Amino acid sequence: MTPLPPVQLTHLPAGDGPAIAIHGGAGVDPASLPSVQSAAATAALEAAVRAGRAILDDGGAALDAVCASVRVLEDSECFNAGRGAALTIEGTAELDACVMAGDSRSGAVTCASGPRNPVMAARAVMERSDHVLMAMPSLALLEQWGLELVTPDYYVTEARRRMLEQTSSFLEYRHGTVGAVARDASGLVAAATSTGGITAQLPGRVGDTPLVGCGTWADDATVAVSCTGQGELFVRGAVAHEIHARLRWGGQGLATAVRETIDELVGARGADGGLVAVTPAGEVVLAFNSPGMYRGYDVGAGAVAAIA
Repeated sequence: MTPLPPVQLTHLPAGDGPAIAIHGGAGVDPASLPSVQSAAATAALEAAVRAGRAILDDGGAALDAVCASVRVLEDSECFNAGRGAALTIEGTAELDACVMAGDSRSGAVTCASGPRNPVMAARAVMERSDHVLMAMPSLALLEQWGLELVTPDYYVTEARRRMLEQTSSFLEYRHGTVGAVARDASGLVAAATSTGGITAQLPGRVGDTPLVGCGTWADDATVAVSCTGQGELFVRGAVAHEIHARLRWGGQGLATAVRETIDELVGARGADGGLVAVTPAGEVVLAFNSPGMYRGYDVGAGAVAAIA
């Protein structure tokens, strides 16, 4: 097994104003990215940060901000979510997404096809139904909820077709996923995560993204978390909730909780990935144990985006 890189962690101390952090997926190797692709991804990350931050600066809710940021990333072909999603072994896209507000309200979809922005379908589950998770929501229901619909070929790009043709293993291209966490002016937090899964996955496979507590978590008393990585390991470790538990019951600081969780529940089990997290006090952490992670943040000093 190839040794995993140590956890790389960016820690931004608590501040008085709103804060937002996003990721566009761990597992990326910056050295392998063509300059054009790197520039496009960086521009999309910056746009996503600005979209969320604009809502926060206007006094908007953390939930609105994370949805706005994730929508930008879903609309970009650079990431594995929405348009540009990874393809199953049958060449189809199955979308997963989850949103969670710090008051425990949450909604998610899995194996969805039809919504241009799966994150908004997840939010509709939360706000328009009595459920938390829905599998394969019908087009009629999505239309009833007022969502913008697309045909299945909208998600499929030539780059993803080539990736599917060239892959020899389910785990060869296992990363992607986009997500955002935010703290608004009222000190409330929220998280949103969206993904196309893993290239060459079996149809019907479900990873951590749509599972509350695994890939997504938010609690106004502790932290909001959005994860990216090998979903099966994040499910087994309930990674997003683990961060919350270490803060609430373990008394750990955010940076320590994140680093130890990734080390113990992801890295020690032979997997890599990352996450972004924000506390109600505005403390932010972005961390990963892979060669790189698409990421960005704004804690009041302007949008910052990075890949390496």
